Amino acid sequence: MNKAELIDAIANDTGLPRAQAQDTLEAVLSTITKALSQGEEVRLVNFGTFVTSTRAASEGRNPRTGEKIQIPASKQPKFKAGKELKEAVNKK
Repeated sequence: MNKAELIDAIANDTGLPRAQAQDTLEAVLSTITKALSQGEEVRLVNFGTFVTSTRAASEGRNPRTGEKIQIPASKQPKFKAGKELKEAVNKK
């Protein structure tokens, strides 16, 4: 499912106009992004938790030249699925 299909599904499930469903999805994604960029975690009970982890700086190689390069430290967004989401995915 891509973003457009998700918007359509939200509109169908809620009865909202498609434009309003799109605005709502954009607001949710923006809020999650802002919270993660500020170092907060976003916990959605029974669904999962969005967190950030810090990746240390490291040394790598340019695949074309073989030259050593420095890879800077960075924050990586991660998602940990909640119990109910895991159960729903694994339901037979």
